[in-house]
Amino acid sequence: MKAVYRTDRGRIRQNNEDSVGTFVNRDGHRLAIVADGMGGHRAGDVASNMTLTHLQKMWEDSEGIQTADQAEAWLKTHILQVNKLLFEHANNNLECEGMGTTIEAVIATQLFSTLAHIGDSRCYILNDIGFQQLTEDHTLVNELVRTGQISKEDAEHHPRKNVILRALGTEPDVKIDIKTIMFEEGDFLLLCSDGLSNKVNEAEMVTILQNEDSLEQKASTLINMANENGGEDNITLIILEFDDEIERG
Repeated sequence: MKAVYRTDRGRIRQNNEDSVGTFVNRDGHRLAIVADGMGGHRAGDVASNMTLTHLQKMWEDSEGIQTADQAEAWLKTHILQVNKLLFEHANNNLECEGMGTTIEAVIATQLFSTLAHIGDSRCYILNDIGFQQLTEDHTLVNELVRTGQISKEDAEHHPRKNVILRALGTEPDVKIDIKTIMFEEGDFLLLCSDGLSNKVNEAEMVTILQNEDSLEQKASTLINMANENGGEDNITLIILEFDDEIERG
């Protein structure tokens, strides 16, 4: 498994409230996380950073996760722990009232990858079948599209596009979308915050992922393209490539 991650403040925002990282546990399996924080007074970066830090510690101490069921159970248990931590922190610290974060978390092994998703960050896969979004945005606008009230084209410019219906840490309990997929030689996974997916379309993502550049160059190109197209939001991504060669971070 090869992995690279990048985060960028963008061209407009004063702060970067996204958090990102990839971590390896005692068995050599990788956990990749993108968290896009929200909330006033920089509370968003508190929420995303607390999420990343807690899951990193729990993952690096973990071992014995060999099946998809075990990976799904690990993600559900520890993300619900984080939800409780964030909710309690927000209630106990006035400056963090209402804070929350999206989360994309992927456990990647040689046999499968398991994805946990809350919010409007996204995970895509590029494989021999094509390019596919694996996650469903938990947003008001996506719900309007899903129920046939507006078209996908209308959704792109809807004035309430940023209204999130589900986030980590904003309620005492949260529903997590979890799925396991086959991740095979030559496949790519792209995890990203909406700062990327709102500014770089799927055709452009595919072109960049399929070119001959290194993973590092692909990541930088995607960040640069999002900035060139406005860069109004923080931009964060992880690219995972399945490769049986010697692992490198």
